[in-house]
Parts: sequence; C-alpha cells; structure tokens
Amino acid sequence: MKTKPFAALVALFVLTTLALGQDQMAQREQPSARAQERIQREVRHELLMLPYFTVFDNIAYKVDGTTVTLLGQVVNPVVKSDAGNAVKHIEGVEKVDNQIEVLPLSPMDNRIRTRLFRAIYGYPALQRYALGVQKPIRIIVNNGHVTLEGVVDSEGDKNIAGLRANGVPGIFSVTNNLQVVSSK
Repeated sequence: MKTKPFAALVALFVLTTLALGQDQMAQREQPSARAQERIQREVRHELLMLPYFTVFDNIAYKVDGTTVTLLGQVVNPVVKSDAGNAVKHIEGVEKVDNQIEVLPLSPMDNRIRTRLFRAIYGYPALQRYALGVQKPIRIIVNNGHVTLEGVVDSEGDKNIAGLRANGVPGIFSVTNNLQVVSSK
C-alpha cells in the first residue's frame, strides 16, 4: 500500500522537474532585455550602414526575442536583400522575417522623387535636414502616391514638408507620416 503514494510522489517529482526544465529552456531561448536592446542597436547600425540605402528608402524593424522583422519600402531590390543579409549575421538573431516591399520601377516615380527632393531639401527652412549622410525625411513614391516618413524638429517643419510635397506636379496623393521629435 505504501508503494502507491511513493509512486505518485515520484511521478509528481518527475513532472515538476520536467516543468522546471522546460521553463529554464524557455528562459534561455528568450534573450534578456539587455540582449534585446543590444540586438536593436546592432540592427539599427547595420541598416544605416547599407551602401545603397537612400533618402527614397524607408526601412523599419521589430525585434521580438531572437526574431527580427524588417518592414518598409525600398526602390532597389538589392537594398532588401542586403538588409536581410546584414541583420541575420548579428549575434543572437536566429530568424529574419524580411517583409520589405520593393517599389515598382517607374520613370514617372523617379522624376517625382527628384522633384520632391529638390522641393523639400532645397527649401531654405528645411535645408538643415539635408546635412549628413542619412536624411531624416524619407521620401517614398509608389505609383505617384507619396509618403513622407522620418523625423523633424517641429510641427511647423512637418507642415512645411507636407506643403512642399503637395506642390510638386504629377502627384496623386501625399501622406505625411513625419514624427515631431524635438532635439532639445
């Protein structure tokens, strides 16, 4: 009679040990908050270092554990593949979900891009944003539809960029997704 409670106790011990082992494995699989911050910093760095990443491309990313999801739009298909390849070599990244959209080739869109660049970055109130290699205002053109992404210092700058974009001929619509992030 005493063997049944003993067997039940052993079974309970084994199940508890297995459950603890699975919890420990799950914790090992999920990187710590510090490790995730490091992965985010390295992903950002790698994306900014892409050689063909221009003002006409917009790449965003999400880090969820050991998985990095790449989002956005690019003009050149090489930028999409380079982004995926650069990120998958980061220590701690086990999976890359590359959802970057390659924009269609269009001579009309290319002319609009050039006009938009001049209208926005050539305007005196916005010229300070033209400094540096990576421009903070991203200009995305998809079949005549324009989206402005990125950051500016003030609501006024956001509105000016939107107005300047709306003034370019040949555009069907403008979506102004610029974020105001004060540098103060």
